[in-house]
Amino acid sequence: MSNLNNKIKNIKELHKGDFISLYDLEYKNKLNQDKHWSVATRKDKEALEEFYLKNKEDKVDAVCIVAYHVKYKKLVIIKQFRVPVNDYLYELPAGLVDKEDKDIIQAVKRELKEETGLNLLDINENYTMEKAYLSPGMTDESIALVFCTCDGELNKDNLEDDEDIEAMLISQDRANDILKSKEKMDVKAFLMLQNFALLGEKLFL
Repeated sequence: MSNLNNKIKNIKELHKGDFISLYDLEYKNKLNQDKHWSVATRKDKEALEEFYLKNKEDKVDAVCIVAYHVKYKKLVIIKQFRVPVNDYLYELPAGLVDKEDKDIIQAVKRELKEETGLNLLDINENYTMEKAYLSPGMTDESIALVFCTCDGELNKDNLEDDEDIEAMLISQDRANDILKSKEKMDVKAFLMLQNFALLGEKLFL
């Protein structure tokens, strides 16, 4: 971790939730002034103390899957109902990394199968980013952005009760249509649809 001047001095729990908690961070800014910042996190207090106070590397929270179906030569996209925006959004398959996962590949296999019914084939390590932060102005949440190939047929057999998801396979032309439609979407889905519309399978192979 970089040796920053505006280091965090203390953390205080404001609210502890089942999946997301809220903390107050006390820190020094570049003028050596005492400041406070609220942060939403998926981590427990012990992990936060290791990260903020002891400068230890934090673990990635989730995987986000950029998958290409080799048989149908299409991009895998989902449309999911999201309570915070009270609407369905185009997204990429994704899910949390469990403590029991030995690596992110295990999480990718599970989440791809659960949300789409598809099977992981290969991961393109050259394109994969092992840790990317999503919205660092309000949260420390990070993802592994994983580029991969897959096969199988779409199904909903493994969805959890609270997952309202429609998985779909998108051609280059359909990707263009979705982009032009101005429908609501996650920024990661927007960027991957845009890249796939331009590059097609070159994005993966």
